[in-house]
Amino acid sequence: MLTSPFKQACAIPFYPQYGLFSLTGGFVRQWEYNGWKRESLSWKKTCYIHAGLSGMGQITYRGRDAEAFLARTFVNNFSKFRVGTAKHAIACDDRGLIAGHGVLQKRGEEEFRLYVAGPWTPYAFSRFSGDVEQAVGDDFLFQIAGPTSLETLEAATGESLRDIAFLRYRQVTICGHEIQIMRLGMAGTLAFELHGSLAHGPEIYDAILRAGVPFGIEPLGWQTFQVNHVEGGFPQQFWTFQSAMHDDPGFRGWMAQQPWHFPDPAPAGSVDPADFRARCRTPVEVGWERSVRLDHDFTGRAAVEAELAAPRRTVVTLEWNAEDVIDIYASLLREGEEYKYLEIPVSPANRGICGHADHVMKDGVPVGISSGTVYSYHFRKVISHCTIDGAEANEGAEVVILWGDHGGRLKEVRATVARFPYLCEGRNQSVDLTRVP
Repeated sequence: MLTSPFKQACAIPFYPQYGLFSLTGGFVRQWEYNGWKRESLSWKKTCYIHAGLSGMGQITYRGRDAEAFLARTFVNNFSKFRVGTAKHAIACDDRGLIAGHGVLQKRGEEEFRLYVAGPWTPYAFSRFSGDVEQAVGDDFLFQIAGPTSLETLEAATGESLRDIAFLRYRQVTICGHEIQIMRLGMAGTLAFELHGSLAHGPEIYDAILRAGVPFGIEPLGWQTFQVNHVEGGFPQQFWTFQSAMHDDPGFRGWMAQQPWHFPDPAPAGSVDPADFRARCRTPVEVGWERSVRLDHDFTGRAAVEAELAAPRRTVVTLEWNAEDVIDIYASLLREGEEYKYLEIPVSPANRGICGHADHVMKDGVPVGISSGTVYSYHFRKVISHCTIDGAEANEGAEVVILWGDHGGRLKEVRATVARFPYLCEGRNQSVDLTRVP
């Protein structure tokens, strides 16, 4: 490990043997380490460490009215939210479209911390009047996920971590620094997050990586990171769907007054770029309806309640036909216009805020939207998430994806509705840590 040549704050060490980096949101991220194949197998076979969400804004809310503010902003229930626990918090705009979501911890009776939820919550805070303060931090956020993640972290901390239940957190020490460990992740398999001071990030990252060598740990780069979201069944704003905040006049006016800028998504796919709604999702459309509680008033409640009463679409995984995928690549070797390139392992590549949406058809009629397309080396399939009409959401149903960009050459790709989540073995919430070897 050498001194980093980058001037930006960096949560990861500089390893000179790895030369591919990405500068996203003002932070340096490693694009690739030992290759996307090894990296994409890690959370099924061994484990990985990923630092790409570091410095993306951890927000603390404190005060007598902190819970009231969060209840007004999020669809979740807070009456039974206990100190020391966490939950997936979901915020909507007035239309019931998801404007932000992240992990929320209750750290005290009047203190909460929100992780990686985007700027919608600070915007909502600007419109709230009450006894609550907002403090934005830039801690490191390391994700360690996979069957050997527990052994790796126990080796790094020198203590048993088998008391940590799903969506629970506590303090541990690594390299003499006290940091927080929380049991959750986006891989679908056993996973943890570590949070602490960005200044200590490189030292702690390196210590975990060294401790994990006997357990097959792989450092995971930004390029392959989104594969786990699609395999694991975790739709993600800014990639598998876009936040509704980009179309909200109030938010856009507030953003214009900020000293920093949050980029707009780059629309792509066979759906008309002008169709903003096709690129957004409701909680029902991504399978998060169980998080909604109608016991309080929150932004978008009327729209969410109406959809819960008569849901139209849900989320599934699509398996792409292998012959049609091969034909996409074969077009590169033919004369004439080729089909849109299908990047591996993630398409479109994870280079910024994505607004990708492809039409999904049944007998020539639109029935859904496909996004979040990845090649799973573990399953040897191209798969994607699809928000689809309920009548077509049965496993084995056959549909057609229109792959390409609006106005360009389109490829009809046959696809089959598959299980969601796609990676269904060894789910984090089901793992009994007392039985892990």
